Amino acid sequence: MVKYDIAVVGGGPAGLSAAHIAARSGAKVILFEKDGAIAQNIRTSGVTWIDEIEKLGIHREYYNPINKYSFLSPSNEVTIGGPVASSCVLNVRGTYQYLASLAAESGAELMIKSKVTNVKVNLENRIAGLKVSTPKGDLTVDCNLVIDASGFSSSVARRLGIVSEWKRYGIGAEYECYCENIDNETWVLLVGQMYSNAGYGWIFPLSKNRARIGIGVGRPESNMDPLQRLHFIMEKKLKPLDKMGKIQPLELHYGFIPNEGLRRSTVSDGLILVGDSAGQSNPLVLEGIRYAIEFGRLAGEIGAKSLSYNSDRESLLDYERICKSKMESKIKSALRVQYRWLHLSDEEWDREIEILKDLSYNDFLDFIKANFSTINIMRLALNHPRLAARELFNIVLKH
Repeated sequence: MVKYDIAVVGGGPAGLSAAHIAARSGAKVILFEKDGAIAQNIRTSGVTWIDEIEKLGIHREYYNPINKYSFLSPSNEVTIGGPVASSCVLNVRGTYQYLASLAAESGAELMIKSKVTNVKVNLENRIAGLKVSTPKGDLTVDCNLVIDASGFSSSVARRLGIVSEWKRYGIGAEYECYCENIDNETWVLLVGQMYSNAGYGWIFPLSKNRARIGIGVGRPESNMDPLQRLHFIMEKKLKPLDKMGKIQPLELHYGFIPNEGLRRSTVSDGLILVGDSAGQSNPLVLEGIRYAIEFGRLAGEIGAKSLSYNSDRESLLDYERICKSKMESKIKSALRVQYRWLHLSDEEWDREIEILKDLSYNDFLDFIKANFSTINIMRLALNHPRLAARELFNIVLKH
């Protein structure tokens, strides 16, 4: 049996960021990652926004900048470009390894190939520690606080009965590929029934000849297998793959992302949920890494401060308040748009792309990033020349 102040479950961006800040704040921290290496299995396409990720210390060596955005439907297409790159595609493995180095440098102990097998509770039914299977043998850890950064599974919180399984979620399958001919400054979203009957496809470039090509499907709207659909699209070379020359898969990525918004509660006595465990992602483009880093750091900071108060729920509530104030309304609006998109027919997608054609570059970026300020959306709803656009933007304004 060993004693730590904080145990972090999950070695993704949320867990690594929480471990880094908590250890830097003076807490004795251990992190458990069930895979055999940090970022051994990639479960995300890595799309994010340069200004946001740079603020978090993830610099140019870890991403490919993007300044053009294409939407392709069965009979329509729009490409919107700007003077400077605003979006990027992360080198996910490199980014996670960098975050792991920060955590280790701060004094956190990282244990790979280590899976939580049980959660210890005391007589008051409060979390008291973890039982973990590690390469060194079974380990029992006592701690004041557990940070559940286990991702989609929310494994610790579910074991405690604090949360239930996600009912609405996305499944994504992608190949990271060598591509003979690709525009490495443009990411592409592929919409319509021939790509996904409840979701979309994507092409996200990583470098001159390397890109992630994937398909996402929403549950419970569809039972489509995204990997089978991806194979069909690649074998048939549906547009725009027909113009990309030789395509050779190099890695397979597969993952789940929640599509329900934030958990009703993300803290309990001795417990914080962060990242996908807490539902902290933008459902429009299934983006979660920057939120995982930001709120992981917040969890580490507030978690370390809470140790003086035995990490009771009251001492952790600032974490929940800050997360909700920054994300809740934005995610709710994005979910309304996503729900609309999941139910569009091919003809409706063709019309939806006409809406995007009339947006300015900055308006388009705000929309995709889910920066739904009331003033901006009201302006778009009132001034956009298309009735369908006004209907779309009025959906965002609903409470």
